Amino acid sequence: MQEETLTRGLKNRHVQLMAIGGAIGTGLFLGAGKTIQLTGPSILLAYIITGVVLFLIMRALGELLLSNLQYHSFVDFVRDYLGNMAAFITGWTYWFCWISIAMADITAVGLYTQFWFPNVPQWMPGLIALVILLGMNLATVKLFGEMEFWFALIKVIAILALIVVGLYMIFTGFTTDQGAASFTNLWSHGGWFPNGMHGFIISFQMVVFAFVGMELVGLTAGETENPEKVIPKAINQIPIRVLLFYVGALLIIMSIYPWNAIVPTESPFVQVFAAVGIAAAAGVVNFVVLTSAASACNSAIFSTSRMVYSMAKDRNAPESFARVNNRKVPANALFFSTVVIFIAIVLNYIMPEGVFTLVTSVSTVCFIFVWGIMVICHLRYKRTQPDLARQSRFRLPLYPFSNIFILVFLTFVVIVLALADDTRVALFVTPVWFLIVSVIYMIKKRAKQ
Repeated sequence: MQEETLTRGLKNRHVQLMAIGGAIGTGLFLGAGKTIQLTGPSILLAYIITGVVLFLIMRALGELLLSNLQYHSFVDFVRDYLGNMAAFITGWTYWFCWISIAMADITAVGLYTQFWFPNVPQWMPGLIALVILLGMNLATVKLFGEMEFWFALIKVIAILALIVVGLYMIFTGFTTDQGAASFTNLWSHGGWFPNGMHGFIISFQMVVFAFVGMELVGLTAGETENPEKVIPKAINQIPIRVLLFYVGALLIIMSIYPWNAIVPTESPFVQVFAAVGIAAAAGVVNFVVLTSAASACNSAIFSTSRMVYSMAKDRNAPESFARVNNRKVPANALFFSTVVIFIAIVLNYIMPEGVFTLVTSVSTVCFIFVWGIMVICHLRYKRTQPDLARQSRFRLPLYPFSNIFILVFLTFVVIVLALADDTRVALFVTPVWFLIVSVIYMIKKRAKQ
């Protein structure tokens, strides 16, 4: 029987824009106002620090993936360096991360659509979007890459437009209802840390949420043309993206409006575009966040199906999920993940919104776990495969200090999560998930004996 494998249909531009899209979350467009109110200008420093940590995590991920081109995803190297149980727990945890994000985003699609069509039931746009995304993912991986390319491009254009408009306002001394736009607004309203160190520390929980999904590039390895060239390029551009898209956009927003004049319940993007007389500013930003939510759901369908496919290849999921269709797409794995995501459509009838906050908080704790596992695998790779590590042309800088720095930072974020009421609950719920997955693995292992 011919081995069922994925096809390398993702081109350089697909992977580059996917990496950018993964680095720009809906939180930047909608949640930035709340984050700025809590933290003030020091939010820029929080983004820079977190961006450096995520860059180092991605360098470790890239070095591991390129050490063996047979790796289709990071679950493959987790199995090699930490064993089958760790691979089982990590793989299904990552699947759960993206399923929960997809559930939240498919609900968001319904909410954003009601901006224009308030009488449309919330579940209907989500269902339509899910069916369209499934159909496109079933076609070819190239079509998935094409969708992500355009979704990411919309986000990039929106941010670049904000930066260009903002710079024009600053350099022409444009006057808003809060005074003249100027870089001095960054420090002349209580300094860089107006809410003290507490506000700065608390901000890390929201900043880390914003970077969730950046590791998606690590799941494209098995379907990327020329991965040895494309993946390092995508990873090395992360610092530029963080500086431009996050730090650049927030710096411009806080230069136009003092941090304490930004309305926390409204998108700062809407405030800036409305200030220059763009009447449809709210509609434009709503379109951007709608495509951003669709993009996140698209990424979730892709990543969860590839994770299930990879798990099935290792016999940690039903064998049927390892099959690909005649277009080299893991169709069974796609259907499985989409059916689970479809539960969100049903839940819109019976479940209150607060459940989604809980699920996404649990998901973020799980993402921190997955990132930590990647870094531990890198440490094991360096210690157990020194000859292979010496041949690497794409290394994690400053090993092993980088690994220690990342793990200390991730521990710090978990402690920060414990300080806030809305995220503390996730720290109590998450161990239940790990317990369930561990028990399933044990039962599965015993059944084989």
